[in-house]
Amino acid sequence: MPIGLDNLFKGRQHPGELIILCVRLYLRYPLSYEHVAELVAERGVAVDASCIWRWVQVYAPELNKRCRPYLKPTNKSYRIDETYINVKGEDKYLYRALDSTGQTIDFLLTAKRDTAAAKRFLHRAIDASGNAMPRVMNVDKNPAYPAAMEALKAEGAVPRRVALRQCKYLNNVIEQDHRTVKKRVWLAKGYGSFQTAWRTLQGIETVHMIRKGRVRWLAKGDAVGQALFIAGLFGLAA
Repeated sequence: MPIGLDNLFKGRQHPGELIILCVRLYLRYPLSYEHVAELVAERGVAVDASCIWRWVQVYAPELNKRCRPYLKPTNKSYRIDETYINVKGEDKYLYRALDSTGQTIDFLLTAKRDTAAAKRFLHRAIDASGNAMPRVMNVDKNPAYPAAMEALKAEGAVPRRVALRQCKYLNNVIEQDHRTVKKRVWLAKGYGSFQTAWRTLQGIETVHMIRKGRVRWLAKGDAVGQALFIAGLFGLAA
């Protein structure tokens, strides 16, 4: 059921507070949909796991969109890498960019790992909301990155002064950060479609950004504040 602009929860059989609680629990913790259903059942509310799956499909991308205006800018030293995501038994590629302090810049799920995909993601990372033009972009030895950067510079999308550096050990910060996302993805045992994977990953990555302190005026370890912030994005009372 699509989201209405006048009422985000119009037509739902459960209140918005319960919906966003279930969505947040699934995106934040290494839980399956059945685990989340059991947790809310302990509070006296019967919700089917498939219903929670549908809520995640609708509200995870909306969470990503609504969170973007509140993000703090990152620094100008980017760390870029991709990891594998299983979709219908095939490997797809989740491109991710962090700054040198470990703050998430942006992410993108692609069907292929080639120059076109690398170019698309580099452009997306540079244009990410609230970020200045990077000074340097560190990548691995994937030959698609130099070709993509040259294409962006030729188009004028990236200034010539922006350096592309291929130094594997400098990407340790992002390779370690992959673990949090992969832990959540592992429980899904693969996704049934590309769109299902992308919608879910948008929510997982956004909650991960919030947890790491990327949101203005919200501390990294403030779990209560983070829960209230997510509720507030959907107009729910604290």
